[in-house]
Amino acid sequence: MAEGTKLEIVSPERLVMSEQVNSVTVPGTDGYFTVMGDHAPLMTTLKPGFVTAVAASGSSQFYVRGGFADISPAGLTILAEEAREAADFERSEIEALIAESQQQLDAAATPEEKATLQHELDAWRNLLIDASATTATH
Repeated sequence: MAEGTKLEIVSPERLVMSEQVNSVTVPGTDGYFTVMGDHAPLMTTLKPGFVTAVAASGSSQFYVRGGFADISPAGLTILAEEAREAADFERSEIEALIAESQQQLDAAATPEEKATLQHELDAWRNLLIDASATTATH
């Protein structure tokens, strides 16, 4: 088995991350999946959610809003419509995103739209919990 995989997260504005990691959990359209060394080639679309990268130095999370993930022998490249480090979100911003997501969910017309919006709402709530836990430990 290979020693991890090369991860690159790219947004339209910049290269967000380029690092060798042990594993990466990605929000694929059909559900979250984990990429480790020697993963089979795959290209898939992404839904809004959090990419979690685990390296020897620790783990990091990035919010992505849609895009593509390309897994090849060279590594994993994520081309995201939007990508930000989870740590860059302020508590008030997360709370506003939760309120906005709840309004969109309440107005959703189809089961597919409701499922997508519920997933995004849950992701924001989890980030808020993580942010609260991080603040409590510092």
